[in-house]
Amino acid sequence: MIAEIQHKTGKYKIDFSKPLDISIPVDLAKQNINAWYLEDPEISPVQSGDWVGSVAQGADVNFNTIVFNPHAHITHTECVGHITKEVHSVNKNLKQFFYLAEVVTLQPALQANEDLLITKEQLQEVLGNKEREAIVIRTTPNLLDKKSKRYSNTNPPYLAENAAEYLKEKGIEHLLIDLPSVDKEKDEGKLLAHNAFWNTKGELRMSATITEFIFVANEIKDGVYFLNLMIAPFENDASPSKPILYKVEK
Repeated sequence: MIAEIQHKTGKYKIDFSKPLDISIPVDLAKQNINAWYLEDPEISPVQSGDWVGSVAQGADVNFNTIVFNPHAHITHTECVGHITKEVHSVNKNLKQFFYLAEVVTLQPALQANEDLLITKEQLQEVLGNKEREAIVIRTTPNLLDKKSKRYSNTNPPYLAENAAEYLKEKGIEHLLIDLPSVDKEKDEGKLLAHNAFWNTKGELRMSATITEFIFVANEIKDGVYFLNLMIAPFENDASPSKPILYKVEK
């Protein structure tokens, strides 16, 4: 199905029959991604007396309970409520779901303290004067182990504070990245990039979101796409999400 969409930046043609899924699921058939020092997620059939919610074990239906943390175990989308004292729900604040996005590939820059950083200068170079509502950041090396990596105590790459500030000033509403966080794993709770992107020192950007733990396959080229940012309806600061990209033609 090919549709023509009128956007403020022009007209685009989208082939909805060719979605590009950039989410990572909870998948217990293999090693699941994991961060923030938690145990692995669990999916198990409900047990009530002698009854077990598994067709393979004689039940009429499969009836599983799932235990997971969205920040640690799955692609997730979070709102400013992730870092505010006041409760804010991503389900209430994310009200639109289609956005013009730019996919970019960046190699985090090695710093003097041996941290790997995505810098403001890198983002300025790839975005230039483009008008985008979302940015999808793929970091290199882009290996399949991103779908199963154990990130706790590994000090992954992260986003510089002024880089997040730049994205805010650029009008980027939705930031998607293939890392467990936009901030340093252990930063004494400063969360500099989160705070800068959501503008916590000024008027909060209630509709802005950060999506972490994506995986952008190497076959997906850098450039402009339409993003469908789908979330599960949890009244929580973050929700499991399934971001889908669609190639566009002007």
